[in-house]
Parts: sequence; structure tokens; C-alpha cells
Amino acid sequence: MLKKVNKFNEMNYIVYTPDCNDMSELPLMIYLHGAGERGANVQHVEKIGVPKMIKEGREYEAVVLCPQCPAQFVWDNIVVELKALIDKIADEYHIKKDRICITGSSMGGFGTWMMGLTYRNFFSAIGPVAGGAMAWRCYNLKTTPVFAIHGDKDDAVSLEYSEFCVNVINGYKGNVKLKILKGFGHN
Repeated sequence: MLKKVNKFNEMNYIVYTPDCNDMSELPLMIYLHGAGERGANVQHVEKIGVPKMIKEGREYEAVVLCPQCPAQFVWDNIVVELKALIDKIADEYHIKKDRICITGSSMGGFGTWMMGLTYRNFFSAIGPVAGGAMAWRCYNLKTTPVFAIHGDKDDAVSLEYSEFCVNVINGYKGNVKLKILKGFGHN
């Protein structure tokens, strides 16, 4: 995959693209990292998750946006700035608005939930990993496909965070699944 590093509104980011001529039919996948990768060194983003897999040779048939949260914030604090970056990249790569999905782990899992809750019906799907949210707002996700993942031995973010959100969405007859990874901890 091709890699482009840049900065937008004081937020570093990496965009990975497949080596192809026409990207107009590709989806946009956003990956939000955890708290340990915040800061000013954008290479820290590649330590874990989707960017690490890409760095190790994994290919995705998607434009993959990996922003870096500034050190003094968490994703929940900068949803407006993050959405502006997503819109910029979607426009730049001519991504169709119904082909934008978001995932993230730990702090990024919380950010994934928050982006889905804040920008109702914007994302084609969300995939929070080891995160949680204000479950009373999960009504906003009743029409968005959600695939949450959480380890049952997670001692940093309790599985109950994901379960609570999933149960609320289920109460609204939403399209939600929870994959519990047996024997897995936080990372």
C-alpha cells in the first residue's frame, strides 16, 4: 500500500492507499489508535492495530485514514476536528458518503463509539474494539451497523462497557453484534 503523511488542523495523519488508478469505488476506513500513540510523532500510530498490520504487509482494498490524536486530548474531545479531517480525506479521494466506516481500539474504541453517536447516520458501519460510550445516547446508532469486539479478560476497559452499549442498541432493534474474545486481555 502507498503511504502519505500529512497534517491538518494540528492533527498528524497517515493515509494508506492501494496501488490502483481508480479509487472512486473504494471505501474509506478510519482507524483511531489508543492513548499510548498520542502526540507529535506520527510514526507512533504504526505501533498497533490496522496501521501496524499495513506496515507488516497487509493489503486493504480501501483508503485507510489513521489520524494521530494530539497529546493533550482524547478522541472524545476532538470529534469536530476529526470529522473535518474525515470530510477532507473523503473529498480528496472522491469517497462516496455511504462508504465511510470507522474503527479503533481502546481510547480509539471510545472515540469510535463517540463519532458514531455524534454523527448519526454518517458512517456506513462502526467497529469499536475495547471501548465504550454513554449508552443512553446509543439510540443514535439504531440504524448504523455496529460490530464491537472486546476481550473477556480485559483489565483496562471492562467488557461491561461494550456489553452495555450493545444491549441498549439491541433494545432498539439495531444492527449490532458483539464478538467476545475468550481469554484475551486489553491488547
